[in-house]
Amino acid sequence: MKVRWHVALRPSKRRALDKNTVSGALVDELERVKARIRARVEHPFRVIKRQFGHLKVRYRGLVKNTQQLHTLFALSNLWMMRGRLMREARA
Repeated sequence: MKVRWHVALRPSKRRALDKNTVSGALVDELERVKARIRARVEHPFRVIKRQFGHLKVRYRGLVKNTQQLHTLFALSNLWMMRGRLMREARA
């Protein structure tokens, strides 16, 4: 089975695209979609690292480490939605 990776263009290559042509505009839109997906995926990891200080994993057993990560991801979901939750609580 052959895997096809969708690697993003480097910023300099993306700036060099001619966005006035159909192919250049299409490639630029594809790069925007890839960046949007990457941001949605990587944001919870930033929250876990910066807000909750989970930088290194001490070996405590696979089950305990997995449970801690599940808890941290649940907390990161709450952290990212805190503004919406606060607005709904006020209304």
